[in-house]
Amino acid sequence: MSVGNLERYGNDSDHRHASRSVSRVGVVLLAFGEPEGSDPEGVVDFLEGIFLANRRLEPGSGAQRARQLAEARAPGLMEAYQKIGGSPMNAHAEAHARALESALRTLGHEAHVVVGTQFTTPTIADALGNCRDSGVDRLVALPLYPVSGPTTTVAALETVRDQLQILSWTVDAAFIGGWHRTPRYVALRADGIRSLMTERGLDSQDPAVCLYFSAHGTPVSYLKEGSQYQRHVEESCRLIADTAGFDRYELGYQNHSNRAIDWTEPSNEALMPTIEAEHVCVVPLSFIHEQSETLGELDLELREVVEAMGMGFHRVATPHDHPDMGAVLADLVLDALPGTPVEQMGAAS
Repeated sequence: MSVGNLERYGNDSDHRHASRSVSRVGVVLLAFGEPEGSDPEGVVDFLEGIFLANRRLEPGSGAQRARQLAEARAPGLMEAYQKIGGSPMNAHAEAHARALESALRTLGHEAHVVVGTQFTTPTIADALGNCRDSGVDRLVALPLYPVSGPTTTVAALETVRDQLQILSWTVDAAFIGGWHRTPRYVALRADGIRSLMTERGLDSQDPAVCLYFSAHGTPVSYLKEGSQYQRHVEESCRLIADTAGFDRYELGYQNHSNRAIDWTEPSNEALMPTIEAEHVCVVPLSFIHEQSETLGELDLELREVVEAMGMGFHRVATPHDHPDMGAVLADLVLDALPGTPVEQMGAAS
């Protein structure tokens, strides 16, 4: 069974014989984070952190440029938050933490599960400090991003490593990378598509129905640096579509135009006007929580484009409340824990 890319480090050279009875396991779920309201200062600070983290996209730029970009982008994002009634992303991440705890408990495992976000609170540093203060001596860092990307999974795990050093905390730790191939996760996403199709009376074999994956875009320069994000997005689409019973689909990217740089193509803005169908079933591929990029960019902006073309808009929900999501995360955690017996790993097949 393979349930995600895995990396371990720590003091114990023989992890396979680590004692489960004397260990306290901590799991840090790594999320992006998003402001829950439309407070101007909070939104600007949030955006500034994102732009600063991606400053290498504009060589020589720094905090001043990040602030400039944040202040320019903030009004549009604040308007989006007002329209969608605030972002539920952080609440959905916390719900996944509780679902994971419950799934692990059902399998006979106790763990201290906390959320750490990249750009809001609680921060990743907060989450690690929480685990250390709780007496955790075995740690699993699990990004809530099925498809690994340079600014999400990679950056979040780098922050964990940096913060462990800052805390001077030596702990047996496992780092989980991309997990879009996990069979149980693929089945869960396909189930969401089939459920919506049934609810709306649509048929996967009907040529008038277009399955449309919308993935978060990434700068082309990151791909040139070696990121496999686009390849993994395409692979994830194939796996989910096949499992859902579709032999054809479209893939568009949600790109941002804050900087004058090249992004993954085709963008939703370029691709959607070329679609010829009566119904478009939109799958937010890169997201497992609802947020501004699903509730705003898809449900409001993309819907407007689709309906203006005379097509029916149908959006598959993210699996933020899917009953199997806790089990998916538990599979990943148990597979990562040193010394976990194979029969207790929660087979994903």
